[in-house]
Amino acid sequence: MPVTDEAIVRIKEMILTGELGPGSKLPKEADLAEQLGLSRNSLREAVKALSLVRVLDVRQGDGTYVTSLEPELLLDALAFVVDFHQDDTVLEFLEVRRILEPEAAAMAACTMSDQQIAALRAVLDDLGDDATIDELIANDLEFHRLVAAGSGNSVLHSLIDGLCAPTTRARIWRGHSEEGAVQRTRQQHRAIYDAIAQHRPDLARALTIVHISGVEQWLRTVLG
Repeated sequence: MPVTDEAIVRIKEMILTGELGPGSKLPKEADLAEQLGLSRNSLREAVKALSLVRVLDVRQGDGTYVTSLEPELLLDALAFVVDFHQDDTVLEFLEVRRILEPEAAAMAACTMSDQQIAALRAVLDDLGDDATIDELIANDLEFHRLVAAGSGNSVLHSLIDGLCAPTTRARIWRGHSEEGAVQRTRQQHRAIYDAIAQHRPDLARALTIVHISGVEQWLRTVLG
């Protein structure tokens, strides 16, 4: 195992065993390198790598700390990774969304508070009849983000949040090229909202499947 990888594994073990917990400050570089039997250079590279994936937080002049290790923080790296997707993988992202988001909507119908439901309604009301495609897409992203957050599952929320961006281009393309796409999206969002507001999880799940499958089917057709 390369020494940098070994250093990463050793720090990971310290966290997993509880020797270092969320918010803990790591020992000084020289002391930790000696403790782990590693060179300071390999330790430095390991710290840099773990800071990139939000496991460690390097504070200039203060030291290095373990982050909160909350799912939304650790899965934030997912958004960075999916930015490298190729256009031919958009359908795969839509397939994953079709699996995850209906369940998030069903969970939201069971767990969203009145305040959260009101915020979701405000997003719908914020979109005017003369909205541009860009405004529609921004509104669409916020709607799905709030539904995912409303599931009450931070891991599911973070996964969906990271997976939405790669399909944005397809939705813009559809909005420009398919007649009635904008109005249909608004109607489907309203129906999903109504199911959540009425605390009907099965209906919210079914409507979300239809909503995402529509984009997926359209894209399959245009890609031949």
